[in-house]
Amino acid sequence: MTEELVAELEEKRARHNADAERHKRLRDELNEKTREWADRRDELNAQVRKLIEEANARRETRDKLNAEVREVKAKRDDWNRKFNDQSDKVITLKRENMPKSGQSIRKYKAELRTLEKRHMTSVLTTEKERALVEEISSLSNKIRSLEKEMEQFTEVKTAEHDAREAKDQAETFHRQVSEYAEKAQMEHDAMLKLYEEADAIRKEADDAQEKFIDAKLTADEAHREHIEHIRQVHDFDKIITGIRDKSRKSRRENDESSVKKEAEEIYDKFRSGEKLSTEDIMVLQKSGYM
Repeated sequence: MTEELVAELEEKRARHNADAERHKRLRDELNEKTREWADRRDELNAQVRKLIEEANARRETRDKLNAEVREVKAKRDDWNRKFNDQSDKVITLKRENMPKSGQSIRKYKAELRTLEKRHMTSVLTTEKERALVEEISSLSNKIRSLEKEMEQFTEVKTAEHDAREAKDQAETFHRQVSEYAEKAQMEHDAMLKLYEEADAIRKEADDAQEKFIDAKLTADEAHREHIEHIRQVHDFDKIITGIRDKSRKSRRENDESSVKKEAEEIYDKFRSGEKLSTEDIMVLQKSGYM
């Protein structure tokens, strides 16, 4: 009966030991997965940090360029105001210094354009065309003469020079505005692209983190199962050892009782005067009768 019980307990112990080994292997596999997902997560987060750093650098460059745009725009607008002021001054000076009896150069030029258009669009006789050409030539000479006369005024020439210089400066700064604005837009587009890439990779990193947590929780559960089965194995070891120790003690006590009974019988024979054999004497010595 005792051996059957021990055999049954050893069978249960073996099942728990097999389950413990199975959960240990599962735990180790899951721990390896956990490390892999942690490495993947860390790698992706490092990429995100690098992209964010690059994007921030692009943003800083963009902001500097936008500051340049604002500064250069202010200079361009200032020179445009100067150009407008000088242009108005030129017109005023020319009007004030125009000959009193003559028409203004502006009116002469308008009249010249009308005559030139008539010459190009009208069908004229040879005589009328010759007269029209002479009139155009005369009016052109008059305009050149008046312009030459106007150019003799130093103040007008200075105002025209200042107007041209202001216009050149305004155009120069306008080109710079366009250049800086284009570069700023390029930096802005690059920044947005980097942020988008960072967001996409961050989602991958978050997914890796979730898988890391799932693997770790499952590994922890497998470890708990492993420990529980090991505890069961140890408990069965204690029970089996206890049963065997008790069985050996019982057998030993039975043997001692049997020897004692035999010794008593031999001793009774000795007291009756019967002759004892060498074996009988050894039994008496073992039992303590001698």
